[in-house]
Amino acid sequence: MIEIKNLKKRFGKKEVLRGVNLSIKTGETMVIIGRSGCGKSVLLKHIVGLLKGDEGEVRVDGQLISTMSREELYQIRTKFGYLFQGAALFDSMTVGENVGLALRENYGLSETKIHEIVAEKLALVGLPNIENMKPSELSGGMRKRVGLARALATNPEYIFYDEPTTGLDPIMSDAIDTLIRDLAKKLRVTSVVITHDIQSVYKVADRIAMMHEGVIYFLGNTKDLAETQDPIVRNFVDRNSFHDVAIEGEIERLQKSVKQ
Repeated sequence: MIEIKNLKKRFGKKEVLRGVNLSIKTGETMVIIGRSGCGKSVLLKHIVGLLKGDEGEVRVDGQLISTMSREELYQIRTKFGYLFQGAALFDSMTVGENVGLALRENYGLSETKIHEIVAEKLALVGLPNIENMKPSELSGGMRKRVGLARALATNPEYIFYDEPTTGLDPIMSDAIDTLIRDLAKKLRVTSVVITHDIQSVYKVADRIAMMHEGVIYFLGNTKDLAETQDPIVRNFVDRNSFHDVAIEGEIERLQKSVKQ
């Protein structure tokens, strides 16, 4: 499991994480939501060891991430698969080369075995026989699925999804959500999904954590999310910008009065 205790992180004068506490159970799909700039991606970078907190701790399978050496971090990251927001495929490589990159660089497998695994993972995400295509020849949804095949290539225990449906049309977004849900069940991996897409939240989440002002403000399942009457949570979930518009309108009125 993943355990985060009193995690704090400051960049200059800006305090991004102000004491995050969260436990992610083995095998569950945890979805992290919240407004832009609330610290979701920063939290994810702490989990995978790209950032170290100023205070607090992050443990994966009981191991303290912040005190690991570079070699120990490399070792534990073999348990991780990561789907980047923009898929992050290498344009100069074929699809097959992209998916097999970690296998080729880190595992010393034969080319025959790598090709076998690549074909298996592409078929798993619904894209068989496209190994020789280039990323530029693929649609946005196909690139996302190739990125997911690459994340799955090493048979990770944890998969991290950073905005997996951003930039996709509703039909393709639903296809990606279905894939995330089905893979979680089929492979029994622990999944952490960062998203602004509320439809995705209800489709894939076992539990939801909402970040607000640098802390976990809400934690519960989809039923809890649907039924909560907390105004901050409802404002985000219902996409209600009323309060922000009202504040901006008041500022504009005051500015006009000052000019007069």
